Amino acid sequence: MKVLAKFTTPLLFLVLFVFTYTCERETSPASPNIPPNTTLANIPIKNDTLFALVTLHWDGEDDDGCIAGYEYRYITHHIFIGDSIVQPWTATYETSIIIPFESSDVLNYQIFQVRAVDDKGDVDPTPDERRFYTVQTIFPETKILVPKNNQQFFVIEQTTDWWEGVRLTFTASDKDGEVVEYAWAVDNGEWNWGLDTTVMITPDFFEPLDGDHIIKVTSRDNTNLVDPVGDSVTVKLVKPTFNKDILIVDETIESKFPIPLNSYHSDADVDSFYSKIFNTEESWDFQVNGMPPKETLGQYKLIVWHADNLCSFSSEEDAHQLPANIDDIIDYLNIGGSLIMGGWRILKSFAYAEPFPKTFQEGSFIHDYLHILEADETPLVPSDFVGAEGKGTFSDIKVDSTKLAWAFPFSGKLAQINTMPRRAGFTDVIFRYICSENSQLGIYRSSAVGLRYYGTVFDAIVLGFPIYFIEEDDAQTMATEMLQSLGY
Repeated sequence: MKVLAKFTTPLLFLVLFVFTYTCERETSPASPNIPPNTTLANIPIKNDTLFALVTLHWDGEDDDGCIAGYEYRYITHHIFIGDSIVQPWTATYETSIIIPFESSDVLNYQIFQVRAVDDKGDVDPTPDERRFYTVQTIFPETKILVPKNNQQFFVIEQTTDWWEGVRLTFTASDKDGEVVEYAWAVDNGEWNWGLDTTVMITPDFFEPLDGDHIIKVTSRDNTNLVDPVGDSVTVKLVKPTFNKDILIVDETIESKFPIPLNSYHSDADVDSFYSKIFNTEESWDFQVNGMPPKETLGQYKLIVWHADNLCSFSSEEDAHQLPANIDDIIDYLNIGGSLIMGGWRILKSFAYAEPFPKTFQEGSFIHDYLHILEADETPLVPSDFVGAEGKGTFSDIKVDSTKLAWAFPFSGKLAQINTMPRRAGFTDVIFRYICSENSQLGIYRSSAVGLRYYGTVFDAIVLGFPIYFIEEDDAQTMATEMLQSLGY
């Protein structure tokens, strides 16, 4: 027993010592965290005068840990205006940044401050700072290119392959920098920021769908200045009703018929002819009233456009005016209307100053909407178009030789007929060229002179000859068959 007691006493003291030492260590206060330190590079130099877009560099250090990030801000004193703007602290992981300093005064005193943040969340209590001046920056300027003020557009409930919305195209410039962002808005709606300068505004941005709406644009430059004025236009949106069947648009100028036809064929004669063969009194005199407004076009399921006078194309004013107004027709077709167009040299009027045969490129109305890849024209002399062979469900037609009997140099026949040697898909040739048996222009025999396009949204028929100079009974049959082909 004495031996056990001898060894037990020292062991007990050892256990008590270890316990006491451990408790003392666990309850002793930890060393306080040392805040980080921040150092700015020596560029830009103190009190330098700079353009508002300034690049700054810095670094940080932490003696008892590591740097987790940084925070920066700047204070602007307007020297002449006299007020100041304090920007909020902004967090970043970067050690270099380009800042567009607010510089709306002629001269601006900038105080840039940056502070490091360590892994314990402590910040540098004495942020490093750099003081310098910036000169006044110029606001960007924004301009709408399309649409024009008070322009009209058709609008429907849903976008389609052909109608994607109202096209908006604009531009912007900045005299002392560059534009980096653009925005547009409709009426009092929110700004839509992005990099595109052409957008299609879909119908969900317009409330109500039809009526007048204001489209606004603005831009932001690389010094963060936003155009305070911007640009705006008012557009009128028209929702089509298609509650009527056919509108005949009369662009035929009887005074430009060949001599002496111009003396005894009146506007009333032509109106009566078209009214009879299409069985409608709904007509629009282009020479008197100009282009029909959208409110008028949108009431009709089908537009029949005729320009049956002969043009010399000596000037733009002498050409048919359908090409000059084709944007309205395109807008009409895009929302589901249909078109029959015909006339004397009607396809030539889309490229009157260019030699034929003519290849129409993608993006043109003739290529995209009629699916005609190439158009040609027969010569003025000799005149040898005596009619057309109907294809498919279409009947043959003959030229009314009595109307042209005394017209020089036609002698009862038609000339300068537009043909369509090459077509794209979704088209049917409905009429082919018939010439005199002994014609010197046999190369045009059986050429396509009438085309039917089958579209997913709209349908179109184009005729390369003037309907008015077709025998009336044949013209009546032709009109009936065209209407039947279009679903009437």
